Amino acid sequence: MAKVELKKPVVDEISEKIKDAQAVVLVDYRGLTVEQDTELRKQLRAEGVSYKVYKNTMMNFAFEGTDFAQMNDLLNGPSGMAVSATDPAAPARVLYKFAKTADKLEIKGGVVEGKFYDSQALSAIATIPSREELLSKFLGSIQSPITNFARVIKQIAEKNADGAEAAAPAAEEAAPTTEA
Repeated sequence: MAKVELKKPVVDEISEKIKDAQAVVLVDYRGLTVEQDTELRKQLRAEGVSYKVYKNTMMNFAFEGTDFAQMNDLLNGPSGMAVSATDPAAPARVLYKFAKTADKLEIKGGVVEGKFYDSQALSAIATIPSREELLSKFLGSIQSPITNFARVIKQIAEKNADGAEAAAPAAEEAAPTTEA
């Protein structure tokens, strides 16, 4: 079998992964222990991010003609590729969080929604909360005024009820009695 025939399935696999990708981030994983690498993969999977190590030449061929070709300069040394098809900030968020505990992990850069970002720019993207967090904050901010409004109405109703009960005995005492 020719070398090209052996490499084509790998290039096709990479192309398929990046076809609908929102974000692709490249990392240098040298120096990570097996336990650290396993934990990193677990955290990435939990966020719906696929992570795999490929040869740089294979990634280079797969990136040709796509937005991800902007990362060709980063393809030197060992490279791991984190890909997310749903949350554009997920790979950067997980990798930067993990890099705080594993100083050997080096984030090279990536492409998020078609735009290239170096490792420093990706750190800003990593601070963006997940979609679920943003939705819960949004719902909380919508719910807060309604809750406050209901609380005020309840307090007014309780105050009026207390005032009506206090006014009733006072009205009975003030009414003239006709006793003979």
